[in-house]
Amino acid sequence: MRQRIEVIHSDPDQDIRQFIETVSEDLTDIDRFHNISISPKRQARLEEYYKSTLASLKDIPFRHLNQDGKIDYLLIQNFLNRDLRQLGLTAEKNKKSKPLLGFALGIVGLCEDRQNMKKMDGKKAAQEIFEIGKQISETQAKIQAQKIKVDKTSAFRATRTVDELRAHLEEWYGFYNGYDPLFSWWVKEPYGKVKKQLEELPALIKERLVGIDPNDNDAIVGDPIGREGLLADLESEIIPYTPEQLLEIAEEEYVWCELEMKKASHELGYGDEWRNALEHVKNLYVEPGNQPELIHFLAQEATDYVEKHDLVTVPRIAKENWRMFMMSPERQQINPFFLGGTSIIVSYPTDTMDHEAKMMSMRGNNIHFSRSTVFHEMIPGHHLQYHMMARHKPYRQMFFTAFWTEGWALYWEMILWDKKFPESPENRIGMLFWRMHRCARIVFSVKFHLGQMSPQECIDLLVYKVGHERATAEGEVRRSFAGDYSPLYQAGYMLGALQIYALRKEVVDSGKMTEKQFHDRVLQANMMPIELLRALLKEQHITPEFKSSWRFYNGR
Repeated sequence: MRQRIEVIHSDPDQDIRQFIETVSEDLTDIDRFHNISISPKRQARLEEYYKSTLASLKDIPFRHLNQDGKIDYLLIQNFLNRDLRQLGLTAEKNKKSKPLLGFALGIVGLCEDRQNMKKMDGKKAAQEIFEIGKQISETQAKIQAQKIKVDKTSAFRATRTVDELRAHLEEWYGFYNGYDPLFSWWVKEPYGKVKKQLEELPALIKERLVGIDPNDNDAIVGDPIGREGLLADLESEIIPYTPEQLLEIAEEEYVWCELEMKKASHELGYGDEWRNALEHVKNLYVEPGNQPELIHFLAQEATDYVEKHDLVTVPRIAKENWRMFMMSPERQQINPFFLGGTSIIVSYPTDTMDHEAKMMSMRGNNIHFSRSTVFHEMIPGHHLQYHMMARHKPYRQMFFTAFWTEGWALYWEMILWDKKFPESPENRIGMLFWRMHRCARIVFSVKFHLGQMSPQECIDLLVYKVGHERATAEGEVRRSFAGDYSPLYQAGYMLGALQIYALRKEVVDSGKMTEKQFHDRVLQANMMPIELLRALLKEQHITPEFKSSWRFYNGR
């Protein structure tokens, strides 16, 4: 019997919010309990939950909802359909890694028995662990003899799964060891051997099947999702463009950036050789120790500007309460620039870095690059955004999309450019560098997932097409494909910004809203795909069968 979420109908708009909050908590509980990613039980439980919850959603009378309620209905419907589809895609990926994981279900079974508090039989557990060890030995022998044929991406995914299984097995062993004397007597010896095997297996897979040095922590492999995967993600983001059309948009925006770069380059005396002008700007960095002072000044400058020109509401708490931290050298290998939100985390060299790394960090975080980064991360960018998200419809934060989150911050780079906030050619070059970078992000992320670019080619694109330092380019690509970001995340910066920019034209340039009203409404709506934000702000007629149709890009 499938569980259904109860809907009361006393107030449909309250019902839909309660429905969303219930789904959020339910999924947190399911994920916490069914916490092994490749578990068939996890797969089945989630599939059952998504389907039954979608059925329950139909009990809410859509036509009786106000506009915000209808948007909430579409958001949770899209969320559930997306996750259900993703569940199937993940299962297909896991099948490709299966030849390397014949022992995995044995570990899953032990861990799930413990989770369900089944009575422990130490002798039986020892035999099961012994059998798992034999299976791992057979897998290792087949890899050595080149008898397992798995593509590099699936092999690399298998190494992450082995690491996850080892951690779960360690938790399983630690739960009983010492507390159950018979368990320890039986299991200690075979467990020790299996633990060692699980520590060794990922290195063997990396060396023999992935083709990378097991000790190379900087290697970039990634996990391309293919054209069908990209189309599915675009559907979830409610964007009616193909991957190929996204590449065309990126190229058109890049051409505009390059023309503007040449204009600024001429002002500095470098003619059309804008890369030489970019080199000039890169060398305009502050001395070691002075970066925090610069960041504080730049944050205040941007805040003062948006308040003076009445562009957006900046609550006093948001303005006063932000903190700064320095990024470790290790973390800078993945995040070579700044990070932000509730705080700003600043990249700049330490005395432990070698000379080349120091210079690349200083040049990559120079005064004029940093100017855009600071207001992107702080006010009016992410810091203001997160402040408002916590206070206005916070339940919508579960509908995360980079097109809204990152699009908002980059949108401000576009608006402040239009308002001539960057007065000097050096400041314009600093802003254009980031615009070019976001164009390149669309290109390298989409082409990587289409199988048209390797990680190394992505790095080269950032170096030669944008002017990155090689170390910062490597960090950007490593960050993009390490598995912490969704396939369309990097494309979301520019495309989300273009969506918000186009929506602004529709409601501000037409006189329906002032700039401040528009910006406040966007923040108070909280997170959602931009086309749904458009339907909300323009009070469009919508139905539960809503489909993406907004062609937001009209070219340069």
